[in-house]
Amino acid sequence: MSRIAIVTDSSSDLPAAEAERLGVAVVPLTIRFGNEEFVDRKDLTPEEFWARCASSASLPETAAPSPGSFQEAFQAAKDGGADGVVCITISSKLSGTYQSAMTAAASMAPFPVVVVDSMSVTLPLALLVIDAAELALTGASAEEIVTSTEQTSKRLDVVFTLDTLEHLKKGGRIGSAQALLGSMLSIKPILNLQDGIVHEAGRQRTRAKSLDYLVKAATQAAPFERIGIVSGAAPDVGVVLDKIQLLDSASPLVQSDVGPVVGTHAGPGVIGVCWIRKA
Repeated sequence: MSRIAIVTDSSSDLPAAEAERLGVAVVPLTIRFGNEEFVDRKDLTPEEFWARCASSASLPETAAPSPGSFQEAFQAAKDGGADGVVCITISSKLSGTYQSAMTAAASMAPFPVVVVDSMSVTLPLALLVIDAAELALTGASAEEIVTSTEQTSKRLDVVFTLDTLEHLKKGGRIGSAQALLGSMLSIKPILNLQDGIVHEAGRQRTRAKSLDYLVKAATQAAPFERIGIVSGAAPDVGVVLDKIQLLDSASPLVQSDVGPVVGTHAGPGVIGVCWIRKA
């Protein structure tokens, strides 16, 4: 029976309890506030990040992990007795993280490391990682895990709303949602991910209507194999959570906090709902 280790990066916002339960290694990105640099989730918790954002005159910046950081995770898996590694990263169109992982994977030869570009980020990425890790625990081969992840990603959807576009605009990750910037007054944008890039999915006039949109989108997509909700500095997340946790899902709902990597670009008040549709 194969023993494949699963590795991801901290942009997944994978809950620590899930990472521990499944034995997933999480390679952290870094965040910079001016001249100060922090390791995601190690030096800076999500709560500390949002507090710094509120008091900082400038927006933070993020940086991909070095190949060496991934190499350490891969080597630890090898030393721990794994037969190989499947590493699932943030979309290559949003970060250089995928390329760092690829460079590290090449350095591990002949130990087999397969790097998968999730074309996603935050909790949608985490749902793919959870799916892969649970499959790995059954003794599945790396090839089986990669094939399953690629197929599952076709049934993965996310919709999220922001309270501000300022972070996304300055962070350069706005993609085709650029058109929103001309009409930022009195709207709450609805965004999604398509082909690994942020896209506009709609516009709502009020925060309440934007939250209703999230609930409606999830309700129409049910039933699910998995569903999750992720938020950052959003005190009204319970409005959405109370409704979507009643939807039909084969697995328990996953709730997570938007960390510094995604929060840098999304800004406070972000709420996202993601799911894997039943096959």
